Amino acid sequence: MSEPNEPTDPNGTAGPAARAAESAQPTGGAGRHVRVVLVDDHRMFRTGVQAEIGQTEQTGVEVVGEAADVDQAVTVITATRPEVVLLDVHLPGGGGVEVLRRCAPLMGDAEQPVRFLALSVSDAAEDVIGVIRGGARGYVTKTITGTDLVDSVFRVQEGDAVFSPRLAGFVLDAFASTDAPPVDEDLDRLTQREREVLRLIARGYAYKEIAKQLFISVKTVESHVSAVLRKLQLSNRHELTRWATARRLV
Repeated sequence: MSEPNEPTDPNGTAGPAARAAESAQPTGGAGRHVRVVLVDDHRMFRTGVQAEIGQTEQTGVEVVGEAADVDQAVTVITATRPEVVLLDVHLPGGGGVEVLRRCAPLMGDAEQPVRFLALSVSDAAEDVIGVIRGGARGYVTKTITGTDLVDSVFRVQEGDAVFSPRLAGFVLDAFASTDAPPVDEDLDRLTQREREVLRLIARGYAYKEIAKQLFISVKTVESHVSAVLRKLQLSNRHELTRWATARRLV
């Protein structure tokens, strides 16, 4: 025997009980989907986040990888190429800032950028500013609800910057107190990919290492380096390194 249907509103919508059950589930919105990597050195916390937001059919969030330290994080992120990484600030091996530094080429990918949302117990200003300067798109603390975390993940996927009001104040204060850099016409001549190659050259990467980082051929790296040298009127990579260091691009 079939069970009785729940009463509906006159316009045919579901009744109160169904609406309440539906609203209790974190949701990313109908039809939305985001691939996420969790980076945190506490396994139980990763398990909790996975249980809270990783129910793909309800939330739209698919957890495609986890990592407990910097090296694991870089390996997993490079292998899975998620849309969003939930990144703890304090990690063995150099912390969240080191993960951001080593994943910079993935963040700069114009076709499939990997975006980072810091998720930390810390609400210290120096931690917030450090990861934002490193390239994270936002910073939320571990007191956040599952529903709000899902919403934050989707907003970061779409390119928004996400902060709680207090943490946003840290960022605004930090950048307001910093002298804005002057317009650099030389740097503006470079494409986004040329800037990525420039930074990696200045950090001492070999052409083969740059090719691997950016998923391009060595020949393409050589072409980008030649273009950068020509546009900046420099003669070799040593001059290029000094040029980038002087502008704090390294």
